Amino acid sequence: MSGGDSAVRTACVVGSGGREHALAAVLARTAEVVVSPGNPGIGGTSPEGHTVTSVATPPEDVEADLYVIGPEAPLVDGLADRLRAAGKLVFGPGADGARLEGSKAFMKELLAEAGVPTAHFGVFTEPGPATAFLRSLRGPWVVKTDGLAAGKGVLVTDVLDEAVADVEAKLSGGAFGEAGRRVVVEEGLTGPECSLLVLCDGERLAPLAPAQDFKRRDDADGGPNTGGMGAYSPVPFVDDALVASLVEEAVAPLVAALRARGIDYRGVLYAGLMLTPDGPKVLEFNVRFGDPETQVVLPRYDGDLCSLLAEVAAGELRSVPRFAPEAAVCVVCASEGYPEKPRTGDPVAGLEEAGAVEGVTVFHAGTAADPARPGGVVTAGGRVLGVTAVGPSLAEARRRAYRAVGAVSWPGMHHRTDIARAAAGDPSTEKAEAAR
Repeated sequence: MSGGDSAVRTACVVGSGGREHALAAVLARTAEVVVSPGNPGIGGTSPEGHTVTSVATPPEDVEADLYVIGPEAPLVDGLADRLRAAGKLVFGPGADGARLEGSKAFMKELLAEAGVPTAHFGVFTEPGPATAFLRSLRGPWVVKTDGLAAGKGVLVTDVLDEAVADVEAKLSGGAFGEAGRRVVVEEGLTGPECSLLVLCDGERLAPLAPAQDFKRRDDADGGPNTGGMGAYSPVPFVDDALVASLVEEAVAPLVAALRARGIDYRGVLYAGLMLTPDGPKVLEFNVRFGDPETQVVLPRYDGDLCSLLAEVAAGELRSVPRFAPEAAVCVVCASEGYPEKPRTGDPVAGLEEAGAVEGVTVFHAGTAADPARPGGVVTAGGRVLGVTAVGPSLAEARRRAYRAVGAVSWPGMHHRTDIARAAAGDPSTEKAEAAR
């Protein structure tokens, strides 16, 4: 992959997960990178000779040419505003734009205002009206917390009584505290899903390569919704013409609606889309790079990511993002009990062996350093690792990813065995992977 000379010599990435690990790895092709607070897997020297360092220093106290804010919570909390007020160049929306993810009700209302196709919905604070609305819909039913819930606040079910019980649990504050005291109830949609990350400098838009995410915990889309159990890119059924159409019909009207409200949005818009029989519809908009989509999109980026994100941050987007023809597959390895009650503190084995597989990078998502335990790394969250492989085809990238996953272990480790299986069209490895 190529990379030019960047005016950005030092970049600060804010966050501690797999998304931030992937951002740091690609930014380090052309710049020194500091990650605040980072994690035990983030550090060292890139193949291009640039250092990557995790620091406990708050981002406001880090000196850098460019600041890239990874997670949604600090964006909603106004970190981008505070950094900009201090004269920093920041990739990430201010608190006004971050409301798109901070409040699902606000996001849905803005989509309706902008005429963006989305599921029929209602917003509720009381169980009675919410239940009546649920009963007016044909299943499946979707119930979402209004506020931030780390990707775990969505129920999709074919059982009406389960949806009613979920509404009651959320509105009572028992499920997600204050974040759940207002809910969005939607009709369930059908069709293949895709994730599209679109850069926005306040006016101009530039889509990145599409990806497909796997939200359900278990194989064949079983089990509860999660923050994402894997992803792949490119997506065979999403071509350049469809990407252009999605930007025109779903993203551009939203940005126009933001500008009409005086919101100067500079960052990335994550569009979660479903290609329904009635045409593409927006499932959600997030205000940051997707996780684990970032782990498969950015490794394929063919250019200087520092310069690209700096253009966005400055409101001067000129470059057209381009991607290498290779494919990427990410398999998430999760703790026992994820997402409800993930177990932590288990020693992680096999990291070096997994990273030695051709084309593989192991992105740390929920780990902690513990020198007293074998290997020095223990589980510290629900999604622990994102094992990402790049290869000449989806089938080869998938084979490499699962080979690396087979080298990693800790008590109770869980992963799906069917990530990118259908897209790769390679049944030859299914039996071996299912037996892992």
